[in-house]
Amino acid sequence: MRRLDRILQRWRIDKAIAHVATGDRLLDVGCHEGELIERVAGRAASVTGVDPVAQPREGAGLRILRGVFPGEIGFAPASFDCITALAVLEHVPDPAGFARACARVLAPGGRVVITVPHAAVDRILDVLIALRLVDGMAHEEHHGFEAASTPALFESAGLTLALCQRFQLGLNRLYVFAKPS
Repeated sequence: MRRLDRILQRWRIDKAIAHVATGDRLLDVGCHEGELIERVAGRAASVTGVDPVAQPREGAGLRILRGVFPGEIGFAPASFDCITALAVLEHVPDPAGFARACARVLAPGGRVVITVPHAAVDRILDVLIALRLVDGMAHEEHHGFEAASTPALFESAGLTLALCQRFQLGLNRLYVFAKPS
């Protein structure tokens, strides 16, 4: 990752971790190298990270798994109090299935915290990659996802939109969805 990639990643993490509560059982989908996990490990009761390129590891209250969620890795219903998925949804071939899987493994009263870039970011990334300012982090896997469709996907899975906030000059959105108690 280049410096600008890391700056943008930290910005997303900063926005999301405010919604991870002390004592949460956290699932971080698309955990990469565990950057978000490292920031919340001290306050979460347990942390599970999933990423197709992750280096698997386990420790006290920590599991990082190599794989894809949903699909290759299954979790029991209501296993987590909070799910984070930062810059992930645009990589998912079946966003509606992803939303349903999140709702299934989320405990009542839990939250899904996601960031989704505006579709225009793909064109901006093309330029930044050409200028070698960013690596783009799996940019070639984007499925042309439109951020504005996010609320309908998660609401149809039974979750309630609690927060929608633009950041990164309006090019990214933070969504927080809650599962009714």
